[in-house]
Amino acid sequence: MSIYYSGTFKRSSGVISAITKQLKKVNLKPVKKIQVQFDPFHPNAVTARDFLFHITTPKVLESNLNCVIKPNVVCDRSEPEIKVDLLEKGSVKFLANNLTVLEILQQFNKHVSSLAKPEEETPVQVTKLEKKRQKKR
Repeated sequence: MSIYYSGTFKRSSGVISAITKQLKKVNLKPVKKIQVQFDPFHPNAVTARDFLFHITTPKVLESNLNCVIKPNVVCDRSEPEIKVDLLEKGSVKFLANNLTVLEILQQFNKHVSSLAKPEEETPVQVTKLEKKRQKKR
């Protein structure tokens, strides 16, 4: 008699791969402006700085070239926060005091990236020569 296995067959790749997976899903099309405010002397400022690092990668920025990303460094012992102004209406505010970068990215994808309209694929015209090459394979 065997015991039913109810877990995964391999281990998780870790936090870095989970962050990378979430970064691939990030879409800045519905975003007008992102403000990242943190106090460098606050103990939880690392999360906001890491989010700022990940969101400013070239691949993420290519999704919306008109999006303004503004870091605000303050020295008033305030908690780190991320404010996302949307193009159409409203804004989303993340209080990053007790969140990890992964959790912020997951919530960003859930609330902001889901507002992006999917791109319509244009049909590619296939020439006669390309059809012949495909048949030979």
